[in-house]
Amino acid sequence: MTNPRRTARYEAAIVLVTGMLTGCSLGPRMTEQPASYDLGPSRTAATAGPGFGAVLALPEVIAPAWLSSNGIVYRLNYDNATRAHAYTLSRWTAPAPALLTQRLRSRFAAAAPNGIVTGADGVRADYVLRVELEDFSQSFDAPGSSRAAVRARASLVSLASRTLVAQREFAIEQAAPTPDAAGAVQALSAASEELVESLLKWTEERLKAAKSK
Repeated sequence: MTNPRRTARYEAAIVLVTGMLTGCSLGPRMTEQPASYDLGPSRTAATAGPGFGAVLALPEVIAPAWLSSNGIVYRLNYDNATRAHAYTLSRWTAPAPALLTQRLRSRFAAAAPNGIVTGADGVRADYVLRVELEDFSQSFDAPGSSRAAVRARASLVSLASRTLVAQREFAIEQAAPTPDAAGAVQALSAASEELVESLLKWTEERLKAAKSK
């Protein structure tokens, strides 16, 4: 006669092992060690160049609530793209909007002969550049293949006339070298760098066009 308790334990063990194997097949490679990351040093030489003469205010980058934590976010597009996950042991040293704000201000300050203004400066500026971060995550199209996505909307506003000078959506994608947290960090850092350079070029062009009117 079969022992009911032994059968129940056996079935529970099968369910547990199956769940573990399923999780491994669906998710990214979970070989991460506890680690904290930032965007690393800028890969672009911070030379002043011609830049722009207007005084520009750069407030903090804003983002939706799901990007307000220190979690490194990823999505499994082949399973459920609407569900956001975060790595368990790997984290950002600060929320993504704060990291991007620091990178933006550093790069723009190098290109602005008159410097930049932050919200806490109390100094008058000619224009304000508002950046809204809409995506900052790693997406898996297959268990071993992923890419980073950084998407933002920039709005350039004239403070003198209180009018919107220009607005644009930016979307940057970068293949991740490895299907894990370290690969996500490397790809998101590169995508952030490209976003900042694109924002700088666009802002210079829009300010030049506004001045010529």
